[in-house]
Amino acid sequence: MVKSRFGKNLPLGILVSMIAYLGGCTETPTNAQLEVWRKEAIARNAKIVAEETKKKQQNEWNLFIQGHTATGQTETLNWSQLQDLATENIKTIDGNNIIDPTEVFDFTGIPAKSLIKKFANQREITEITFVCYDAYRVTINVEDLLKYPIILAIAKDGQPIPRQQGGPIYLIFPYSQYPDLRTKYDDEMWAFYVTHVIFGTEKAKISIGKRELNLADLDQLPQVNLTQNVGYRVWWPSDQVKLYGVRLRDVLRLANVNLNTMNSVVVRGKPAVHRRITQPIELATEDILKCDILLATRWGEEKQLIPAKMGGPITLAFGDDCPNTTKNQRWVTFVEELIPQL
Repeated sequence: MVKSRFGKNLPLGILVSMIAYLGGCTETPTNAQLEVWRKEAIARNAKIVAEETKKKQQNEWNLFIQGHTATGQTETLNWSQLQDLATENIKTIDGNNIIDPTEVFDFTGIPAKSLIKKFANQREITEITFVCYDAYRVTINVEDLLKYPIILAIAKDGQPIPRQQGGPIYLIFPYSQYPDLRTKYDDEMWAFYVTHVIFGTEKAKISIGKRELNLADLDQLPQVNLTQNVGYRVWWPSDQVKLYGVRLRDVLRLANVNLNTMNSVVVRGKPAVHRRITQPIELATEDILKCDILLATRWGEEKQLIPAKMGGPITLAFGDDCPNTTKNQRWVTFVEELIPQL
């Protein structure tokens, strides 16, 4: 801020604009002219600030709606749109409040049922999965979402929800109003920093450069199975599980990637934690060639397709023959893209 001749602190941009005006004058401006220029400069500066604020809001947090949408396409809601949709207020205890579990808060948010009615192809879905920034996810029956006022909260007691309390988007359940709901959806279902809403389970597809492979393409490759404990974060059995899929090296070759010229491959999943440029899930070509790194498409004794509830339709899996440094990396769910690093 700069102290102006008008006795007020003005942003530098306003002062520069005023100087530009004054520099073009050959006569001393009157006080009235100076006041007009001051107001014009303030108005221009306010417009710039408003535009920058709007851009920041749009980039601050988006909610992606995918799966069996009514249009068949991904719907993206920016922060401003989310605020407009946040029409429901729920007074309830917070399932994650360990300091005082009986304290009631006033949450404001987007009714899940309004998202269903507005964006979903309801004939195609029985459940919806909410995916979080850190790859956590929860799945809820559509019937319950339509019956109960379950919301994606963006405010708590009239204030934006801080990150450490689940914000900016926090999936909450009206426990105080419907105590029986807690028996169906316990405290672990309260999802922090939600980024995606998936109607049902998407069709399997994966991008590699300009090439996109679907499930039929992957099924043409040699099929591999693993039986072992898996490294997925939640909602998988804790004992040994059978996984079925295709080796990563075979998928890359099908996409015409020359492994001899590739140093590594970055694996990207839907959750934001899997898409961070600074901390990618990056696999060395040597490991890809020597051990079983799979893109899993099915699981269990009956070779079931992997649902969104478990991070499907495609997940990354590591065989026990892989080096510890490799298989101890994050097991990626909702795999969407492979990016060869040359």
